[in-house]
Amino acid sequence: MKFVKMHGCGNDYVLVNCFEVGMDHDWHRLAREISDRHFGVGSDGLILVMPPSSPGVQFRMRMFNSDGSEGEMCGNGMRCFAKYVYERGLTDRMEFAVETPAGIIRPRVILRDGLVELVRVDMGVPSFERAEVPMIGAPGEAVGETLAAGGAQYTVTCVSMGNPHCVVFVDDLGSIEIPRVGPLIERHEVFPEGTNVEFVQVLDRGSVRMGVWERGSGRTLACGTGACASAAASHRMGFTGRRTRVVADGGILEVELDDSGRAFLTGPAEEICSGVFTKWREPE
Repeated sequence: MKFVKMHGCGNDYVLVNCFEVGMDHDWHRLAREISDRHFGVGSDGLILVMPPSSPGVQFRMRMFNSDGSEGEMCGNGMRCFAKYVYERGLTDRMEFAVETPAGIIRPRVILRDGLVELVRVDMGVPSFERAEVPMIGAPGEAVGETLAAGGAQYTVTCVSMGNPHCVVFVDDLGSIEIPRVGPLIERHEVFPEGTNVEFVQVLDRGSVRMGVWERGSGRTLACGTGACASAAASHRMGFTGRRTRVVADGGILEVELDDSGRAFLTGPAEEICSGVFTKWREPE
């Protein structure tokens, strides 16, 4: 199976071009095997570059976590996707439409010396409505609530970016045991579909520090949809303005909320390597 490995702020993905390899494969199993950091290529997940299934869009993207589960969307992965299709000549458009389970996403590539240095992605409008996250409870927004997990109380704001996020505000990010607390919130009973978890320390009116526990992948160095959720939640709580610098373990992401509430994510995407995953064999 031919692949290209890329990353956005350390959030790494293996990309497979379905225009070349076809679409009739066990992608859930491939995601688990190719993502394994000891017996595979190693990544936070698998991204498929696919022909569109709807009119008016140029591509379709599917994303699988390292545990084989399929995610709705991935902001860092979308930037890698955009760099891949532009630099390999699958499109000559600077901005194009990509079909995802979370809806139509529109990335725009930003070039330097003819190569993609940054990608700005229209990530849509964040929703705080409990039913849209989804999160069990009374109708209304899940903003500034108290959530009990592992014998402690946390202040959380829950956001849908097309996938679920629980933003946990903390005074000191360094004091949080993310590998311990993250899974407790990811699988908390109030989240029927599980949730991504962002631990956020507000630095000032224009920046936050973010630690990530991703649903289906665990501890990661960054999360694009998580950065948008963190910025939106921080703004909704009155901690930050419309422009937020999100400092993740793997790098810095810029999030802008426009007057209509839409979130725009800007950040880098880099290619690491390409090759053939020779271990892959289709089942008999």
